[in-house]
Amino acid sequence: MAYRLCCSSASSLFHDPPSFSISSRKPKLRNFPSSLTPQSKIILQSNHVSLQQPIPQQQSEIDANFDNPVAKSTPSKNSHIWVNPKSPRAKQFGKKSYDARYTSLAKLSNSLDSCDPNIDDVSRIFKSLGDNLIEKDAVIIINNMENSVVVPFVLRYIQCKIRGVREVVLYNVTLKVFRKCRDFDGAEKVFDEMVNRGVKPNNVTFSTIISCARSCNLPNKAVEWFEKMPSFGIEPDDVTYAVMIDSYGKAGYIDMAVSLYDRARTEKWRLDNVTFSTMIKMYRVAGNYDGCLNIFEEMKALGVKPNLIVYTTLLDAMGRAKRPWQAKSIYKELINNGLIPNRATYASLIHAYGRAQFCEDALAVYKEMKEKGMDLDTRLYNTLLATCADVGYTEQAFEIFEDMKGCDTCCPDSWTFSSLITIYSCIGKVEEAERLMTEMNESGFEPDILVLTSLAQCYGKAKRVDDVVKTFNQLLDMGIEPNDQFCDCLLNVMSQTPKEELGKLTDCVAKANPKLGSVVRYLVEGLEGDGEFKIDAIELFGSITNEVRRAFCNSLIDICINLDLLDKACVLLDLGLTLEIYTDLQSRSQTQWSLHLKGLSAGSALTAFHVWINDLAKSFESGEDLPPLLGINTGHGKHRCSEKGLAGVIESHLKELNAPFRESPDKAGWFLTTQVAVSSWIKSRDLSKLVVA
Repeated sequence: MAYRLCCSSASSLFHDPPSFSISSRKPKLRNFPSSLTPQSKIILQSNHVSLQQPIPQQQSEIDANFDNPVAKSTPSKNSHIWVNPKSPRAKQFGKKSYDARYTSLAKLSNSLDSCDPNIDDVSRIFKSLGDNLIEKDAVIIINNMENSVVVPFVLRYIQCKIRGVREVVLYNVTLKVFRKCRDFDGAEKVFDEMVNRGVKPNNVTFSTIISCARSCNLPNKAVEWFEKMPSFGIEPDDVTYAVMIDSYGKAGYIDMAVSLYDRARTEKWRLDNVTFSTMIKMYRVAGNYDGCLNIFEEMKALGVKPNLIVYTTLLDAMGRAKRPWQAKSIYKELINNGLIPNRATYASLIHAYGRAQFCEDALAVYKEMKEKGMDLDTRLYNTLLATCADVGYTEQAFEIFEDMKGCDTCCPDSWTFSSLITIYSCIGKVEEAERLMTEMNESGFEPDILVLTSLAQCYGKAKRVDDVVKTFNQLLDMGIEPNDQFCDCLLNVMSQTPKEELGKLTDCVAKANPKLGSVVRYLVEGLEGDGEFKIDAIELFGSITNEVRRAFCNSLIDICINLDLLDKACVLLDLGLTLEIYTDLQSRSQTQWSLHLKGLSAGSALTAFHVWINDLAKSFESGEDLPPLLGINTGHGKHRCSEKGLAGVIESHLKELNAPFRESPDKAGWFLTTQVAVSSWIKSRDLSKLVVA
């Protein structure tokens, strides 16, 4: 751009940055005024915040009032002297009023937005004003512009036409145009030009650039410019500090964000929805979900009305916390406040219900989205399918799958096929599972370890042991190392397999996990020596993660029950209690003793039941008074791979023993009896046949 006026070329606004540089260092916890300290009063458990969350499309309330250079330098367009409209001179006065002048200048701004980005076109449009251009007019013209490509030429024209102008004001309104256009690179170049011309920036200059970085979702840039303010002798004001809570949080500087938030509460700064949303996200990432709720309540206490973004962020946090009941309450409040859920809100709800296996609620949200014509993406469909697989909702899963295949916005992926194969696995439909495997391969997806685990489970349920071994070998041939989940699958298959075929599976287990294989051989081969068995079991549980210890212990006890090795089952249960793999299985009060079986497998639940009955019998024989009420809590859920569920298994066993426990009509999953009934039953039974030593 070679156009020149009486001063430097407009192209100088776009030259390479001067030697003045911005440090990329991590900001220091410098001493803020007004008692701000770097120590947070709120304890977080993480020092990282995701930068993937998008900036809302609407400008926040703080951004809208972040600076108003026009108001500081010119009269408001609404400031006027009242004129009687009935006066014969009203029209004449109206033409001379500044309202009319403002309107004409705003129209000129629109014309400049539409012109080509060069000096000739800008000069042509300004000719309509003649030589009557004053600083107040110039500020209004730039302030009303919305084209960051043209505005540098407008600024250069005005600088050459007006002498003695307060250039910092012109630069500030120019930066505001770049903020409107979310053109942060351009804003930085304007600042460089400003410094090169010897114009000293002020607080409004930096606040505009910082809010521009915030609007562009560049939190690290906002931090850089905030940290640069002291080098220019500028002290941030309260509004700038408030905006930096959001920026520090998004940039991952948790201590700084929380310190500023503490000060904001103390000094009653005006905070917006974006700031509170960022604080909730920080606590969510830290895993402090109660902190998320506290921030939400503080927000309302400060008189800030939550918007849809805040509600959606909180719903996501409650979903990650596996608190679907709180998600449901928050959603109800959202609706009562007149807000309309969007796709992101519904997605957060589906994920919240899905993680907690609240399948009915997740399906209700899905139905509502379909009724409103909202498209689901692959991830949402997969969440619904996985939830249906977890609770055994077979028909609903296949309906969702058909809907997914007819959707133009997504298509099935490996997770989709994995969930469906899992469902077929649980109901033992081998042919259907194999058909899906073929469809999966034809769609270009290779089976991963999760798919092969489900397929092996399906073969095991159908008693096709050779195909389980074939699937295990396929896993090895693909170069995939069997993980703990696949090993647990093998154990689960063994708990359903006839004794004569267990040797095939024992070899697979030994290859996948030698320590687990050693424990399994004690059971399958009937090796003597409980001491050695217990030592090997302790070594096994010490070598695996906490996430799978209970699953392994459950499955090993199930194998014991399958092989009628009740003594080994009791050894494993006792070991599970000692190592705190199982906790809170029993509770006692003056009025009730209870056995809590929720979360156990069928075999471990039966073993725990017999040990508990043994304890009751010993207490009765020793003369200890039993409480008025005794209960067994199985939970009311249905295991995805069991038709009966744990409650059904225990109910059948109670009937087999003629035990006096009856299902409670008021408490789902509870079987209750009285002291008199259980005492009479214990007296009438042969304890040697009733209990396990």
